[in-house]
Amino acid sequence: MTSSEHFRALGKLLRCAESFSRAAVWAGGALILASVLLISFDVVARKLFGFTTGGADELSSYAFAISTTWALAFATLQRANVRVDVLYQFFPVRVSALLDWIALVALGIFMAYLTYYALEIVQTSWTSRSAANTPLATPLWIPQGLWWLGLVWMCITVALMLVRASLALVTGDIALVKSICGVRSTREEAEEEAAAGERMVKGDAA
Repeated sequence: MTSSEHFRALGKLLRCAESFSRAAVWAGGALILASVLLISFDVVARKLFGFTTGGADELSSYAFAISTTWALAFATLQRANVRVDVLYQFFPVRVSALLDWIALVALGIFMAYLTYYALEIVQTSWTSRSAANTPLATPLWIPQGLWWLGLVWMCITVALMLVRASLALVTGDIALVKSICGVRSTREEAEEEAAAGERMVKGDAA
């Protein structure tokens, strides 16, 4: 394969990663919504009928943890993570691009360590047959495993971003580096808000 073919393949992988991450965000949102409905039903049933479903708070905590890790990859791909740019905005473009790359490397290292130690937690729960000290007695490896898989996907996504950004940095494609891991500009945020407003207007019109 030629260099351009490699670049196209990496770009396609990143687009696939973004599509999958978007689906994961929707699934996480559905989990949160389901937990809200369950808690609401539990409160109403307890108040009006004097019974409780039991485990609503436990299941909602699992839903929150799982949806959080599965949303990390999409947030990173969208460059929605918080970056302190007080000095960053005054640096030359090439310097800021290098800092963007270094920030992505640091994020990848952090996520690798976090995922490694999270796996130890899941393995411990599996080998010791740990269960929640609740009426549901949920085997802890199940929610912990789903939580850990979100971290694994985050690592895979960051690795793809890092490979693509590294090749772009080496070839001098600074614009691509910025689009992969740079801080979102005010113009980009304004354009996204305008597009969201347009979609809302079209939805209301329909």
